Amino acid sequence: MATNKPKHNYLYYGTKTTASEVQRFLEHAIKTNENSEEQGRKKSPICIWGKHGIGKTQLVEFIAESEDYQFAYIAPAQFEEMGDLVGMPRVVDGVTKFLAPDWVPTQEGPGILLIDDANRADDRILRGIMQLLQNYELISWKLPKKWQIILTANPDGGDYSVTPMDDAMLTRMMHITMDFDVKEWAKWAEENGVDQRGINFVLTYPEMVTGDRTTPRTLVQFFESISSIEDLSQELGLIQMLADSCLDSNTVASFMAFINNNLSKLVTPEQIINTKNFNKEVLEHLKSIVMKGTLRVDILATLCTRLVNYLVINDIKPDKDQLVNIKEFIKIDFIPNDIRLSMAQDLVSASHLKPIMADPEIGKLLLKRM
Repeated sequence: MATNKPKHNYLYYGTKTTASEVQRFLEHAIKTNENSEEQGRKKSPICIWGKHGIGKTQLVEFIAESEDYQFAYIAPAQFEEMGDLVGMPRVVDGVTKFLAPDWVPTQEGPGILLIDDANRADDRILRGIMQLLQNYELISWKLPKKWQIILTANPDGGDYSVTPMDDAMLTRMMHITMDFDVKEWAKWAEENGVDQRGINFVLTYPEMVTGDRTTPRTLVQFFESISSIEDLSQELGLIQMLADSCLDSNTVASFMAFINNNLSKLVTPEQIINTKNFNKEVLEHLKSIVMKGTLRVDILATLCTRLVNYLVINDIKPDKDQLVNIKEFIKIDFIPNDIRLSMAQDLVSASHLKPIMADPEIGKLLLKRM
């Protein structure tokens, strides 16, 4: 479905990269800040740029949880007065002092203060944050020791309702931009129990993921809403309404086609490795779906990605029968060799799966690519 959506010259800062690389960057920067603080040097706040709904906030929360850090959160777009930021004044012994707002951490870290959607704040609030970024304090209160400041921001120069940051503010921070990567998302989705039909859809139609209303966040919301529906083809009206409530119209149309073409009933990785009759339950099933006219390479790539993720995430150590099934899948003659090679590289990276690639026939198939 064609759209007339205007193209915007979005402004980002720092390297534009995947969530896993952003996480690596953050973890390194946090450790560097900790060392700087121990040596009496200034710490550097970090700003993560990116479009809405791609998981910036969730990534920071994950790092805080995995590192067992304390966590504090503010959304300055909700601040109406400077008092929401700096606190309220009171007179003590004839001197005006400010009481810190209740969101200000009081215990020594390690901890992370997340300033979420920072550039959606009013200009007065944004300018007020500058001292916090510079000195980790505001007027009469300061962050306790071992606290980090991380911000998230949407890009400027487009259709986002944001307040531009000037150079004086930008230079107080380190910057990185988070971009959506479908393979990384699929791995995350497998780990977090997202409906497998949703994972198949995103891997098959990755171009549908980023839109005005369609984002990784709204897709997960939609997939959660359909997870209790066993047979999607029997509830098309309800599925349409649920999809319309979360997603762009072109994404909805693609998902309905996904159901009508029986792609929501793709064989699962678990079925592939545990089948008792590979030819009938896997091979013939795949032929019926991917060999209708033009070979559906996108579907084959989806299944290969999901099978690798399933084996790696669940730390599957295949038994004799499962090993045979996995090898038979890799050797399917209508899988393009570039997809087979990519799958092989992913499997070899997991030490417990290396025996799969020892099969001589698989080796010969891969050599054809060389």
